[in-house]
Amino acid sequence: MSEPTTLTGPDLRRGVTADQLSEAQPLLGHADGEAIMLVREGGRIYATGATCTHYGGPLAEGLIADGTVRCPWHHGCFDLETGDSVRAPALAPIACFEVLREGSLVRVGKKHERHIRTPALPGPASVAIVGAGPAGTACAETLRTEGYRGPITLVGAELPGPVDRPNLSKDYLAGTAPEEWIPLRTAEALREQDIELIANDPATALALSAHKVQLASGRAIEWGALVLATGAEAVRLPIEGSTLPHVHLLRTLADARGIIGQIGTAKRAVIVGSSFIGLEAGASLRKRGLEVTVVGPDSVPLERILGRDVGSFVQHVHEDNGVVFRLGRKPTSITPAEVTLSDGSSVLADLVVMGVGVRPRTALAEAAGLRVQDGIVVDDELRTSVSNVYAAGDVARYPYQGVLVRIEHFALAERHGQEVARTIMGRTTPHRAVPFFWSQHYDVTLSYIGHAKHVETARVVGDLAKHDAAVVYREEGRVRAVLTVGRDRLGLEVERAMEAGDTVALEALVS
Repeated sequence: MSEPTTLTGPDLRRGVTADQLSEAQPLLGHADGEAIMLVREGGRIYATGATCTHYGGPLAEGLIADGTVRCPWHHGCFDLETGDSVRAPALAPIACFEVLREGSLVRVGKKHERHIRTPALPGPASVAIVGAGPAGTACAETLRTEGYRGPITLVGAELPGPVDRPNLSKDYLAGTAPEEWIPLRTAEALREQDIELIANDPATALALSAHKVQLASGRAIEWGALVLATGAEAVRLPIEGSTLPHVHLLRTLADARGIIGQIGTAKRAVIVGSSFIGLEAGASLRKRGLEVTVVGPDSVPLERILGRDVGSFVQHVHEDNGVVFRLGRKPTSITPAEVTLSDGSSVLADLVVMGVGVRPRTALAEAAGLRVQDGIVVDDELRTSVSNVYAAGDVARYPYQGVLVRIEHFALAERHGQEVARTIMGRTTPHRAVPFFWSQHYDVTLSYIGHAKHVETARVVGDLAKHDAAVVYREEGRVRAVLTVGRDRLGLEVERAMEAGDTVALEALVS
């Protein structure tokens, strides 16, 4: 999460000489106690805040391109002129400042007023968003940024509303992030944008012809445009003992609270599933001092997604921190004291966390007659089979590189929400968002750009053991995805090349 920024560089109120500014190379400074950077790009000079509004990443170390700055940590992207979030996971804008030219001197002036775009279209009479997760929240806020002034209703299934889900298995579970950092947006923050949040009153039916959403309380929400961002739900294995009080899923804030509530008395934890969520939870529980055993059916964790080299590397990182792996096995039953495995052995456990995957929440869409196929099927503008009904995030099955995919990434869900909002307001984006996720394992962060459905080849460039590497994934000879460890700048350049469909630049970056 973000921490106080140490101010460095020149006082930009006093200014710097123009020859100190190089093309697309931010100059970090400060003014009035705030970190600010000056950027020369394409014949213009911009002055913006230098701290990413997501987790406080250093924007001056990011990539300047096409009138934007991209954060090196988690790939948030901001417009240099307006400060608006172009692509999540950053949703809030960065500040922009007046640039004053006095001879050869360049100074920072006053902060600009918040920019609100003039919409290309007036927009629908109202917008209802079913699902108050990352896609729904990003959609609601982007509608306001795009100039929409009609009613927006954000319907959530559980309290407290939108949360920063990646943090549930990372810093929050590890005890290094307080709970006040977990809300993605509070009800008050949404209310300030004239967005109504309805939490803990889930939608129960969609009346598409009547343009209404029926809620469990009996309330009906009318809509001119409907966005389905219902996400996915964690899978609980149907084995004996899987519903015991010490057996937890990890998808919601309530799930994370339940795990934390038992940490004081628990000593031994078993993680069922060597998935990203499972491994991150295991790392967090190790930081809490618990003994952790990971059980999974694969011979190497994450091999199916990231390949054997990366999977082995991640396993060694966890083993170096005291995690024990029992791989090639599945749990067959759970008791209050232990987990029995498919080979007949058992592992002592007074806390169990299941991380065995999720399934899309499609019941509402299916009952309403929308096209469903392992998710809600949408076109390249995220429209469903019914006009003015959209789907975004984990539940959406959308076209990517010529095939239908459903991808469960938090940042991508937010980017979907942003794109739907722009489409509703008549401003479609020229390129589909490139999938991106990050995964934290102690002092190692994996950043993954693109999407490879199958790991046909995974070539390691650099040295994973030294935390300085890129892994290139190809299908049918084409680069489909790139994973980086310690090479943040490369990850940004790869993402830009993928967005532009520039295969020549992409090949040059990974050669």
